[in-house]
Amino acid sequence: MKPEEIAASYNQIAQHWDCPEFNHANGIEQHLRALKFISGSGTALDVGCGSSGRIIDLLLQRGFEVEGLDISTEMLKRARQHHPNLQFYQADICSWEFPKRYNFISAWDSIWHVPLDQQLLVLRRICDGLASGGILIFTTGGVERPEEVTNPCFGQPLYHAAPGISTLINLLEQAGCLCRHLEYDQYPEKHVYIIAQRS
Repeated sequence: MKPEEIAASYNQIAQHWDCPEFNHANGIEQHLRALKFISGSGTALDVGCGSSGRIIDLLLQRGFEVEGLDISTEMLKRARQHHPNLQFYQADICSWEFPKRYNFISAWDSIWHVPLDQQLLVLRRICDGLASGGILIFTTGGVERPEEVTNPCFGQPLYHAAPGISTLINLLEQAGCLCRHLEYDQYPEKHVYIIAQRS
């Protein structure tokens, strides 16, 4: 699927992440682990920020100046309702130009929607968007070789892809980042999160 098709799907289902029934603790424990690797606060970016605002809330509580990025119009509409005073960007991460370097970047359950042939380039650009000592947390598929699949989600097609764990670790090293933590946090599901730090 193309990024604009992903956006169209999320426009139809954005409410599922912005309702009382959604588990707003999703990903928070993992972000708390990532925050242990950074002293102080600074600037933060939530890539694929979505509609719930829970990760932004956590970063604001920790004293960060937070910005959000998403390709979905409806996701951003809801994100702005939760945080009307923050800077949000509606853009495709594949072509978006980073306006600054950030001390903390989250890409939780987002960049695995990027087309497989662009994922490594996108991850490299995100790493380049980190300030020295900055922390990145992102999710990926826990696979050994490149994989891509499109499955229904709340009745809408959603594409997921992953380059493979070893390929990602090599890319992080080439980008000047150290892998601080890697975990299959929903095992036996192939949901992996990685914490990396720019040296």
